[in-house]
Amino acid sequence: MMGRGGKMLLGAVSALALSVAAAEAADTAAVLDTYADIAHAGYEDSLITARALDAAIDALIANPSEATLLAARAAWIAARVPYQQTEVYRFGNAIVDDWEGRVNAWPLDEGLIDYVDASYGAESDENTLYTVNVIANASLTVNGQAVDASTITPALLADTLHEAEEVEANVSTGYHAIEFLLWGQDLNGTEAGAGNRPATDFDTANCTGGNCDRRAEYLKATSTLLLTDLEEMVANWAEGGAARAALNEDEKAGLSAILTGLGSLSYGELAGERMKLGLLLHDPEEEHDCFADNTHNSHYYNQIGMRNVYTGHYRRIDGSVVSGPSIGDLVGAADPAVHADLSAKLEETLAAMAVMRARAESIEAYDQMLGEGNEEGNAVIQAVIDTLIAQTRPIERAVAVLDLGVIEFEGSDSLDNPSAVFQ
Repeated sequence: MMGRGGKMLLGAVSALALSVAAAEAADTAAVLDTYADIAHAGYEDSLITARALDAAIDALIANPSEATLLAARAAWIAARVPYQQTEVYRFGNAIVDDWEGRVNAWPLDEGLIDYVDASYGAESDENTLYTVNVIANASLTVNGQAVDASTITPALLADTLHEAEEVEANVSTGYHAIEFLLWGQDLNGTEAGAGNRPATDFDTANCTGGNCDRRAEYLKATSTLLLTDLEEMVANWAEGGAARAALNEDEKAGLSAILTGLGSLSYGELAGERMKLGLLLHDPEEEHDCFADNTHNSHYYNQIGMRNVYTGHYRRIDGSVVSGPSIGDLVGAADPAVHADLSAKLEETLAAMAVMRARAESIEAYDQMLGEGNEEGNAVIQAVIDTLIAQTRPIERAVAVLDLGVIEFEGSDSLDNPSAVFQ
């Protein structure tokens, strides 16, 4: 009887262990589903707002005026809100990283695209296409080959010019190419003011800047490309899409992808390359949305995106909410202290971002905060950098408590080896 009872008890324990393991697996699967659902919603919102931007661009081209130009600029700024929240999907998802350069590459050598001020310079040792000015030239030479640019098409921009001659600054497509065309160069340095392109740069009847028909053609071509690229990524995260399928091939790798994105965006990319580098150099050319002076919003919504993923909660542009089990739930179950610390750090960073954002909208723009000798502005940016670094530490601990092995987050010389920045 005892032996029988013992066997029955052992069987019950084994069943319980299997049940717990199955529940944990189900929880992980649900977390990955939420992560994918938020990605799909974020990219879909990005596509919806990009379509509104495309419509505003059509209106600008059809009737160039200060009103239609301002409406297109407003649509561009609105389009950045959902897109910047998706950048947390970089670094951990190869399908996103392989695609991202087509839509959000920066900084760009704007002389590739259009006319520039004399202060820009006439040539660069690193880029033979530095001032090629596609809009002004119907024929080009790229990699020693003649290129017919008589019609500016999406294919010309994407297949021939984007990162041409393997120069990353040859950015011919995406949000920042559109930004440059809508605002023009910001020639104010660390003084007040954004780019100030006139609406007449698109007005063929009263043209400024020359080649107004080709400028409009370029703007429409790159807007069309943006829609195509976003449609591709929406499909990748839909049910049965390639990104979602890749995530579910290995659940442990899927969790690693989530935390890789969180840690890399927080530390190397945002704290380092996008913020500390510009602060070290006091260089407004190192700000993310430099033509529009919208950098404070881009950084802020990056942080919102990180919180979305950790908490499993995303508010869509129509006000609806996508939510479900999150990586935060798994961390909380494994180590409540780490979860509490990471949750608090995310909010502390968001609060510091909000201070920076409020200052940019009421006192001085982000590029002014970067200015050498602006101790108060510099301190506001540094406070955000400090909180981003601080929130990376519990992300590292989350990797350990979930037993995910070794994950390497993106680094940055500006944080890890500042002297290299000046060499």
